[in-house]
Amino acid sequence: MSLCLSNPTARLVFLSRQGLADPPGRRLGRLDLLSLVDRLGFVQVDSIQTVERAHHQILFSRAQTYRREDLVHLLERERGLFEHWTHDAALIPMRFYPVWKHRFRRRAPILLERWRRWRPEGFEEAVEGTYRRIVEEGALLSRDFEAPGHQGGGWWNWHPSKTALEFLWQTGRIAISRRDNFQKVYDLSERVIPQAHFEAEISETDFIDWCCREALSRLGFATSGEIAAFWDLVSPQEAKAWVEAHRSELVPVQAECVDGTARAAFALTDLETSLESLAPMPPRLRVLSPFDPVLRDRARAERLFGFFYRIEVFVPEAKRQYGYYVFPLMEGDRLVGRIDMKANRKQGTLEVKRLWWEPALRASAGRMERLEAELQRLVRFSGLERTSWLDGARAEP
Repeated sequence: MSLCLSNPTARLVFLSRQGLADPPGRRLGRLDLLSLVDRLGFVQVDSIQTVERAHHQILFSRAQTYRREDLVHLLERERGLFEHWTHDAALIPMRFYPVWKHRFRRRAPILLERWRRWRPEGFEEAVEGTYRRIVEEGALLSRDFEAPGHQGGGWWNWHPSKTALEFLWQTGRIAISRRDNFQKVYDLSERVIPQAHFEAEISETDFIDWCCREALSRLGFATSGEIAAFWDLVSPQEAKAWVEAHRSELVPVQAECVDGTARAAFALTDLETSLESLAPMPPRLRVLSPFDPVLRDRARAERLFGFFYRIEVFVPEAKRQYGYYVFPLMEGDRLVGRIDMKANRKQGTLEVKRLWWEPALRASAGRMERLEAELQRLVRFSGLERTSWLDGARAEP
């Protein structure tokens, strides 16, 4: 018999697993921060800093006592985290490193074939030459490899050594030691990754089991396709086979979507008992990063929350529905709107360009007060002084 989850319960299960049901004002020390990243599985990194970089805002939206320096300490000194790739660049708990060694092995022949076609002249020589420089000289930035007068640009204009660095990093021979002004500093993996994690190995069977089990734990309930997509480490076929092989450890779920339909999924058997201890969502209104893990699977967000969201950074301005970098708004367990804003650091202001509430929601006095309170928290976190609403920003669409 399937476990039936109403839409509010399904939302609460997912949001709880993603750290958004905890009190946002709780104390968050370094160990708590590491535990939070572990609970999420990873935190996406992105270079855009319209207000705050994605990883900082993802963590801040879950705990307003989050401190950036704690994250830097975990990454660069304590080595409790490492930076690598899931479906995008991300910060990942160091204890997962043996799992990622399977990603390195799987990706190496794919990347080698791809980049041999892209860089047919001397690609292998560039890889080995780049590696030797890091062996001999220690940690280096990508710009340390650029030829005099080299012009930057997109990936199609990478210097050969930049391509080599990316290949070496993607395949695990080098690692990101730290960042200088958000520029990656590379070193040999054995100089960055603690020895116990660097040397540890797990079998292929255990690798697939870990990927599927840990993904399902963090999603609460999921299809085999959603399980595979969570880490982007195993194929949909491998995830489907895992589900079939572990039916005795799983419970079928019927999760109600926001439109009243039900979607079949699976959960670990402890889900039903954990429902009794689910805490209600904090009622406060929060600004989420466009890269928040709750929104990574756009289709899942639409089914659970009825919220259609796309990042329009690469959409021509004339074709954008909302704006370049628009932040989703969460109130309780609902996604209630979006806001277009940016930090004007010269003037010390958080400039709000436009605000949109979801259909059938109104800008009540209480809701606006909750939004203003959240913006003030974001102002303080971002080192700004005040919020500035541009003309027409508060207008309804």
